[in-house]
Amino acid sequence: MSHIEGIVDSLENKISNVLHKLEVLKQANSKLNEELEKSKQKIRDKEQQISTWEDKYEALKIANTMLGSDDNKRETKLKINALIRDIDHCIAQLSD
Repeated sequence: MSHIEGIVDSLENKISNVLHKLEVLKQANSKLNEELEKSKQKIRDKEQQISTWEDKYEALKIANTMLGSDDNKRETKLKINALIRDIDHCIAQLSD
């Protein structure tokens, strides 16, 4: 009988160890998921910053062209023409 009790005790110890390791892994997994979410949020923030800076850069290019710079003149003319078309479209809608 003592041989069977030894086997049962050994199994209980092994199960206890496995359950402990499982709990440790769950905690580690939870921590990694939190870090992943923080990293994803940082990436979203950086992408938003990049978008904002790109918009500012485009506005600066247009402003430089309007101030007399020959760089990007074509782009500025196209942008102005697009704005004029939008304004004409709005006026047409208001007229109806």
